[in-house]
Amino acid sequence: MDIADYYRQLGLRSGASLSQVKASYRQLARQYHPDVNPGNEQAKNKFIAITEAYKFLVNIAPPDVAESKVGNSTVPPTSTPPDRGVKAQPQAVKVTRKEPPGQLSVDLSAAEEKLKQDAYVELQQLLKYQRFPRAIALIEGLAQRIPEDLEVRQWQAIAYQRWGRHLIGERQVDKARIYLKKAVKTDPHNRALWAEVERDFRRLEQIY
Repeated sequence: MDIADYYRQLGLRSGASLSQVKASYRQLARQYHPDVNPGNEQAKNKFIAITEAYKFLVNIAPPDVAESKVGNSTVPPTSTPPDRGVKAQPQAVKVTRKEPPGQLSVDLSAAEEKLKQDAYVELQQLLKYQRFPRAIALIEGLAQRIPEDLEVRQWQAIAYQRWGRHLIGERQVDKARIYLKKAVKTDPHNRALWAEVERDFRRLEQIY
């Protein structure tokens, strides 16, 4: 299932907030729980489906407006041109270093900071020339070295999303779906990234 399918399982519109996901799941879980429906296989299957949807969405659903401000994202929201077919691949999400002080980076040693800066430059080049597997290997290695740095995590999520979008153009649907899901799981509260991934999933639906 893609993100929209998970939302539909909970009776929600795509993009519903975290509080809406939790509220809908609580209501449906009470209705379809096996203890409430003994011997009802259909209710059991429904309970399993909504639980799977909840476990996925609780990690990626955008928080309520009061809990999160779009301005904190390092990936600026951009408009998407009209869909002109599968081959149109707007590169709207970009790796940036617009860093709100005290919010994204941890205290790094001089060696770690240099490693991060060098990796940032190399990552930009790899993404520019669509060398996505190498870009992902680079950023995953950096994320292991500096696991608490949220800016690195954002770069990692963007690399996944860019690779997923490229795979859509190559019609590698299943693989694209995997990397798009990894993108939102890696940086679940980046609302601009979320919007781009939803656009990519809509393109997936058009060719599936």
